[in-house]
Amino acid sequence: MKNKKFIGLITSLLFATTILVACSQEDEDVAEADKGTKVEEPKITLRLADNQPADYPTVIGDQKFAELVNEKSDGRITIEVFPAGQLGDEKSVLEQVQLGAIDFARINASPLAEFNDDFTVFSVPYLFNSDDHLWNFLNGEKGTALLDGLQEAKMQGLAYYDSGSRSFYSTKPLTSIGDLKGQKIRVQQSEINIKLMEALGASATPMPYGEVFSALQTGIIDGAENNLPSFDSSNHYQEAKYLIMDHHTRVPEVLLMSKTAWEKLSAEDQKLIKQAALDSVETQRQAWADYEEKSLKTLNDAGVTITEVEDISPWQETVKPIVDEFSKNYPELVDAINSASP
Repeated sequence: MKNKKFIGLITSLLFATTILVACSQEDEDVAEADKGTKVEEPKITLRLADNQPADYPTVIGDQKFAELVNEKSDGRITIEVFPAGQLGDEKSVLEQVQLGAIDFARINASPLAEFNDDFTVFSVPYLFNSDDHLWNFLNGEKGTALLDGLQEAKMQGLAYYDSGSRSFYSTKPLTSIGDLKGQKIRVQQSEINIKLMEALGASATPMPYGEVFSALQTGIIDGAENNLPSFDSSNHYQEAKYLIMDHHTRVPEVLLMSKTAWEKLSAEDQKLIKQAALDSVETQRQAWADYEEKSLKTLNDAGVTITEVEDISPWQETVKPIVDEFSKNYPELVDAINSASP
């Protein structure tokens, strides 16, 4: 009887061991299967707004940025670019970015001064001596700090894009600083622009950009100021045959993201997007250089008299009170700019 019980006990133990071994092996098989199966992260689609045409240098930069993000994320993150103001004008797009309704936008630096006073620096005349000077500053510590400083306005700056420099053009001879005296020059509505024209002896005439061509035709204004591609694409050169390349301001473009959308991203994706934005700058700057070269040819072929200012110091001396006034309020920023000079 005892032997039967012993045999029964042994049999039960062997059966239980077999069950345990089988379960353990099954668990190992599942674990091995899990190792080979990577959990797929959800795909993300984001929107980027630009008010310029599809072939404009900033949009070329936008497209490169979108392409790089798609590549770096292995197709997981898609950025749809909407050029030509499809999502609204610059002001309404900015509002939508702040609300999180639009994920990205390419915005000129000038209106960003409304959200961060330091961006006013780009409107100060003759503060940057050259493109190299500007980009040394933008790529430096203070330039990066400006981008991050937009967070308080619910935006995250990512990178700067090129927008050249602004110069004066007129229907009247304009080959020296003295020629500006008495001329009526259209400027963007701002206190600093009006002070600039007063310092140069001209009369500031703020008006909407769309009215400039007819105002040149009718003599309401003598001239205006802008970058080369805008002077070309607006056809203002058909009326204003004199251009003086004084490069009085160098205002970059800014590629930025809604802080709402930014904070939804993982730290890894934030790093990926930031790097893609920085990597797209080279493509955008080359597109801008090509665009300027094309515009310059158009102007030369049209018989525009183009004067390049070789010595900017007399212009800088003339507007020194404006620069000094700004410098008093932003000493650290101006010091950083002066230190960035090549």
